[in-house]
Amino acid sequence: MAETKMIYLDNAATTKVKPEVFAAMKPYLEEQYGNPSSAYAFSGRIAQKVDESRKIIADFLGAKPNEIYFTGGGSESDNWTLKGIADAYKSKGNHIITTKIEHHAILHTGEYLEKHGCEVTYLNVDGDGKIDLKELEAAIRPETILISIMFANNEIGTIEPIKEIGRIAHEHGVLFHTDAVQAFGHVDIKVDELNIDLLSASGHKLNAPKGVGFLYIRKGIKIEPLIHGGAQERGKRAGTTNAAGIIAIGEAVRIASETLKERADYEIKLRDHLIERVLAEIPYCRLNGHRTDRLPNNTNFCFRFIEGESLLILLDKAGICGSSGSACTSGSLDPSHVLLAIGLPHEIAHGSLRLTLSEETTMEEIDYTVDKLKFIVERLRSMSPLYEDFVKKQGAKA
Repeated sequence: MAETKMIYLDNAATTKVKPEVFAAMKPYLEEQYGNPSSAYAFSGRIAQKVDESRKIIADFLGAKPNEIYFTGGGSESDNWTLKGIADAYKSKGNHIITTKIEHHAILHTGEYLEKHGCEVTYLNVDGDGKIDLKELEAAIRPETILISIMFANNEIGTIEPIKEIGRIAHEHGVLFHTDAVQAFGHVDIKVDELNIDLLSASGHKLNAPKGVGFLYIRKGIKIEPLIHGGAQERGKRAGTTNAAGIIAIGEAVRIASETLKERADYEIKLRDHLIERVLAEIPYCRLNGHRTDRLPNNTNFCFRFIEGESLLILLDKAGICGSSGSACTSGSLDPSHVLLAIGLPHEIAHGSLRLTLSEETTMEEIDYTVDKLKFIVERLRSMSPLYEDFVKKQGAKA
């Protein structure tokens, strides 16, 4: 395999737009460029296509089309949920429950709300990144209005016990929101079966363009708008309708719904092969996240005596795109808040690597990546005085 070939293993950060998805949206950037909110027939046909996308997404979730509200992406949907519910239900209470491993779109919104009169409980997670359902139930108070817990973690891939969380929420008369940005389209989600009241998703994690997403809001739930202006999205979300993006996400969801099981089975096969080789062939490393209750395409490792940034630079030189965690925090020098929350010390959390696959990833690419990774880890450790001291101590014990 040529060294110049790019192997893209950062699909949790973003995915490429499928050719079929681009073909579906292209006419609505060129010939069919009208504003769907306008009154003439030219725009009416575009509005009809937008509603078709709404129905595709609703059917995929087992929801109703009028429960799907299009947004600019996952971060907007998360912000809208917390701020909109806090405002709409302030007469009932001011308490929100979430976790320490949420995306920063939730965590930073929670911090914002705490400055504006809300109380937020941040639940702990275990070593695999799962919450304790008893701790969740114990945290509920009379003034609790919302539980917001992600479907699957964007860094370590662990899937939370969503159905049980929703059941507990509803038994206590509390609304349940899940940030499903990483999970939507990759695992089967039916909102009624899983007791979900609100759900955030984003197109660019599922082969649609960046800048389009949606929020599912169960009928009957009150929520204040986040963006004020026009009457788009039934008066709930102002702003000129992103018709091309919405048509694209609809097509991406249509394709995902038809290929879900086949795609997941293939990605799990590659994922497990990658995990098994790394754990067997590279000493002093660990898999982060639950071994089986994880997203089909997610792997996340920590390598002792390694600095993650150096690892990424050398992988990049070998033509391999990976990450040390969420792309939203890649400029930060601090270790991942997710890895710290699952109990890893700073020095180990700093040596993290997330590799996320797609249906286009091949077994040859996985093997090439592991071979390069072994070489790079060995090279970096050879320059580490900490590793040298560790090896000497190990030899002395033997």
